[in-house]
Amino acid sequence: MTDARNLNHMGPMSSPRLAFFASKRPEAQAALPVMIQRYGQHTEEDADVIVALGGDGAMLDSLRRRFEDSKPVYGMNRGTVGFLMNEYREDDLIERIDAAERASITPLRMLATDIHGKEHKALAINEVSLLRQTAQTARVRITVDGKVRMEELSCDGVMVATPAGSTAYNLSAHGPILPIGANLLALTPVSAFRPRRWRGALLRHDAKVKVEVLMPEQRPVAASADNQEVRDISSVEVEADRRRRLTMLFDPGHALDERILREQFGF
Repeated sequence: MTDARNLNHMGPMSSPRLAFFASKRPEAQAALPVMIQRYGQHTEEDADVIVALGGDGAMLDSLRRRFEDSKPVYGMNRGTVGFLMNEYREDDLIERIDAAERASITPLRMLATDIHGKEHKALAINEVSLLRQTAQTARVRITVDGKVRMEELSCDGVMVATPAGSTAYNLSAHGPILPIGANLLALTPVSAFRPRRWRGALLRHDAKVKVEVLMPEQRPVAASADNQEVRDISSVEVEADRRRRLTMLFDPGHALDERILREQFGF
């Protein structure tokens, strides 16, 4: 999730050292040598700013490598949707980075336990989701801050989404769009069958969510932290990792909070 207090002008940088990263898309691969020739290339360890070329997947891949150093990532759209990306232009990149606004994001921490008792840890920027692995409906129990809130939910799945991820899979599952400044998480079901009318819940940013899989061997469920999947789980615990901060850079007037607001009005 993102703290609105950390949305501010980045301030001038003196010739920032750039590290370009490109997804496998042909458009991104074609742009990579062009940008390197114009602006040079540093390793990600030596760079001041990481420039991601591609779609939202390229941005997420770049951010995942920043969990320890929190270096800012500036994305340029060479993909399809590019919700997290800036417009691709070859000119004036240094000036755009100097003028960029920053969004500071807190990832989610997932602890998944499989049916063999093995624990799997991962971090998610958008959401932690659980999905049924077979044609049979999943049955889960939901606990929030140590209190059982739903004894049994029959569904295709359920997720916990951050504000930054609320316009991704969460929105596709008819979950709420969360403003960037909202200290909230979205708990959203996927095709809920019983209770049929349950649409999910809004939780505090510091809530601790536990989802237990009922009949995990007969009705197997997989858990994913963004695209990092663990299969045959028995339970998943999710909470924000407040020790880590990730930083995205956006052109003025196109920051993440503005894009999320526009999304709510159908733009």
